[in-house]
Amino acid sequence: MPLEIVTVPCLSDNYAYLAHDLATGATAVVDVPEAAPILNVLSARGWRASHILITHHHGDHIDGVPALAAATGARVIGAAADAHRLPPLDEAINPGDTVRIGMDRGEVIDVSGHTVGHVAYHFPDSGVVFTGDSLMALGCGRLFEGTASQMWDSLSRLAALPPETLVCSGHEYTQSNARFALTIEPGNPALAARAKSVDAARADGLATVPSTLAEELATNPFLRARVAEVKAALGMSGAADADVFAEIRSRKDRF
Repeated sequence: MPLEIVTVPCLSDNYAYLAHDLATGATAVVDVPEAAPILNVLSARGWRASHILITHHHGDHIDGVPALAAATGARVIGAAADAHRLPPLDEAINPGDTVRIGMDRGEVIDVSGHTVGHVAYHFPDSGVVFTGDSLMALGCGRLFEGTASQMWDSLSRLAALPPETLVCSGHEYTQSNARFALTIEPGNPALAARAKSVDAARADGLATVPSTLAEELATNPFLRARVAEVKAALGMSGAADADVFAEIRSRKDRF
């Protein structure tokens, strides 16, 4: 049985996620911007956090970890490469390792770029990937530590997952990301339709994540750096995919 996924708004524009295994009652929390909203949702559902999965070291993803771990006894899991700047870990993992939540197994994927040591967690049997600030809805994270080439490699690994995969990313940035995406592909009908849907969702106060990988492949400019029409629109026909990605990321930083 697939994990049940619950999106928990935190801070001003962050999201944490609960991943609950009905068979065993195990519940993972992916990233903890703050503890209180997560504890409230856990209490309302009668769940107890058994694991905390950390994607990267930024404070808006880890500041609530100590309080949540103290309140629940959850096992804290994060990247060995980032252990020196994460809350104390009960388990330090590396890309290629697996983590178990109840009956389900997740694969640890290196998605360095936004930070070095950033990881994602892919649960293939549940069809979900937790991407933190690497692949985001209609966007990707800024390159605070890694290079454009690193980030392109990371996004390419995520893009190779099954298209029906649910992408659980860490922020509500989709509306502004859509506005930028339309400057790259104003003639993309799938993007225009998605931007309209995102505007409607936000007007109603609804979350725009998770999204599906298929949606991202069709509309996210950072995944579409390999597409001939995108290269042509940027005047970069024949350029390497990573170079096109770097140009799109540079334009977004100035947007």
